[in-house]
Amino acid sequence: MIIGVPAETKKDEYRVAMLPVGVQLLTDDGHQVLFQKGAGLGSGYGDTAYEQAGAILIRDAEEIYARAEMIVKVKEPQPGECALLRPGQIVFCYFHFAASRRLTESCLEQRIAAVAYETLADGKGHLPLLTPMSEIAGKLSIQEGAKCLEKPMMGRGILLGGVAGVAPATVLVIGAGVVGTNAARTAAGLGANVTIMDINIDRLRYLDEVMPANVTTVYCDPHVVEDHAVRADLVVGAVLIPGGKTPVLINRRLLSRMKKGAVLVDVSIDQGGCFETSHPTTHSDPVFVVDGVVHYCVSNMPGAVGRTSSRALCNATLPFCRQLASLGLDGFIRQGKGFQAALNMRDGRITCKAVAKAFPDLPSNPPTWHVPPAR
Repeated sequence: MIIGVPAETKKDEYRVAMLPVGVQLLTDDGHQVLFQKGAGLGSGYGDTAYEQAGAILIRDAEEIYARAEMIVKVKEPQPGECALLRPGQIVFCYFHFAASRRLTESCLEQRIAAVAYETLADGKGHLPLLTPMSEIAGKLSIQEGAKCLEKPMMGRGILLGGVAGVAPATVLVIGAGVVGTNAARTAAGLGANVTIMDINIDRLRYLDEVMPANVTTVYCDPHVVEDHAVRADLVVGAVLIPGGKTPVLINRRLLSRMKKGAVLVDVSIDQGGCFETSHPTTHSDPVFVVDGVVHYCVSNMPGAVGRTSSRALCNATLPFCRQLASLGLDGFIRQGKGFQAALNMRDGRITCKAVAKAFPDLPSNPPTWHVPPAR
């Protein structure tokens, strides 16, 4: 198979979808890898390393899209890239379709086979390609949130961990999955008073056992969210519905009751966001203020630490990329339900239930989509 790796074009995105070792292993498997010149520089990997690993270096993305049977990316195709996609072309990356009707319609029109990192599941129902970026985003949410609490960033002027004789900040983490767990652990390590909430009692019991004493677990319901949000200095939104649009947990009315200079970090923004007033921002312009509350809503948070996140991402994606290239799309999804779940659209129809639910008027057939039999 001819595999194309174009440079990322999303603003402030420094990750690369494949490391030199990935090129080497794919070429050893008998595939051809077209790699866009300069695509690895944001993560610290020069063109020479890719060329030595066996990649064919291409200057223009247009040529890669025209020649490749499979495109491997990090973030969703941007508007300029969507026009380059071809019918039947496999695109393997993060899509987060439920957050963008425009992207969903564009990819349906191009009739691509969209294989999404964020919905690929293993035998235990875990999301192995989302997990490493969720770990990074969870830790970054506290790092960035602590910065936003500083007065020059329009925050309350609070040091997250406080000092002797001065109370630390109050941190609320909504969602106890991978993002929330990493956020709570990081905030606790810096000395904040942390509350983490979720609707999964078993998960809360587990966290209650393993988290440090300055982390409190609370069952999540609307009244509890309201009670804790108005007292919080920093709120991290870490809610996930795999492939689906995130529910709103803090609305405009509740926002108006929060402390002036409090900070909201919406890690769920790539799936639509869990705060009513959220909208995507970039690393170069990361925050905005509504009703005196600072919003940090960068939709590609791990992109800021491209070296770390590229290695973590590629460690997870490479085995699946090799399977997809060697087995082809039908052979890949025949490996099991978790692999089939990765396919979000094909032949101009949505094949993911969560995406179809977000856009019920768009062509879809997720419940009865049929895997062609092995020949």
